[in-house]
Amino acid sequence: MASQSSSGFRLLRVSTDAKNDFEWETVCSCLALAFTSVFLCHFLTCAQSGRAAFLLGLPALSCLGYAAYRKVQSSAVVCALDRGEVLEQADYLYSCAETEKLYQLLVQYKDSNDAEFLWRLARASRDLSLLPNIEAGRKKQLTFEAFEYAKKALEKDDLCSAAHKWYGVCLSDVGDYEGVKVKIGNSYIIRDHLERAIELNPKDATSIHILGYWCFAFAELPWYQRKVAAVIFSSPPESTYEEALAFFLKAEEVDPNFYSKNLLMLGKTYLAMKDKEKALLWLTKTKEYPAHTLEDKEVHKEAVDLLKKLG
Repeated sequence: MASQSSSGFRLLRVSTDAKNDFEWETVCSCLALAFTSVFLCHFLTCAQSGRAAFLLGLPALSCLGYAAYRKVQSSAVVCALDRGEVLEQADYLYSCAETEKLYQLLVQYKDSNDAEFLWRLARASRDLSLLPNIEAGRKKQLTFEAFEYAKKALEKDDLCSAAHKWYGVCLSDVGDYEGVKVKIGNSYIIRDHLERAIELNPKDATSIHILGYWCFAFAELPWYQRKVAAVIFSSPPESTYEEALAFFLKAEEVDPNFYSKNLLMLGKTYLAMKDKEKALLWLTKTKEYPAHTLEDKEVHKEAVDLLKKLG
C-alpha cells in the first residue's frame, strides 16, 4: 500500500491558543492518514490488478473462460442472463480488473433488493472512483453512491459478510468529505462492521488484515497525540501492537502468502515490539515475495530499506 497524503482533510480548530491549534492539526493529520491508509491503500492497487479477486476470498472464476467474458464485452446491457450468470460474470470481470465494464454490468441492478448485486455494485462504484482518469466531481459522486449501495445491501441482508466489509470501507471513504472529526468518530463503526464481516466469514484473510492494520495505526500513535485526541473524544480509538499482530498472524494462517503487505506488517509489528529476530524473518519473506504489482514493488522496497537499517 502506498502511503496516502492527509492534505485533503480540512482540520477543525478547537482552541484559540496557537500551540493547541498546532497539536490538534498534528493529531488529526496523523489519525486521518491512518484511516486513509487503511481503507484506501489496501484496495486501490489490488482493484487495479489481476490479484483483485482475493479481496473477498472469491475465486477468480477463470473457468468461465473467454466466451463468458465476451458476453459482457459485446454489450453493456445483459438482460437475458439469470441471477447466477450475472454474478459469475461480475466476479470474472472483477478478477480481470475490468472496472468500467463491471460497473456498466452491475449498475443495471442498482434498484435491486438483492444484497449480492448491491455490495458488488458498491465495490465497483468505489473502484471506479479510484481510477486516475476520474475527475473530482465524479469521484465524489461515485464515493457517495458506493456508500448508499453498501448501506442498502446491509439493509437487505445483515448476515452478508461482504456487505459488512464494504459498508465499513465505504463509510471511511465518505468520511474524507465530511471532516476529520466525523471520520475518526466513524472508526468505531468501521471496526464493528469489520469484526462482523470476519465473524460471518472467518476465512476472509483480507478483512482480518485490514482490522490488523486498523489496530497498528492506533497503536503507533505517540502519547501526546493520544492526549490531544482525548480532548476531542472522551474515549478515542486505541489499540496495541499485540492486538495488531494477532490479526496479521491470523490472516496469514487463513491464507498463507496471500498479500505482500501482510508480510511487511508482520515484520513492522515485530520491529515495533522490539523482536528483531522475528522482524528479520518476516521482512526477509517480504523481500522474497514475487513483485507482480506496483504495490508489491513498493512493499519490497520498504522491506529492503528496513532490513538495511537492521543490519
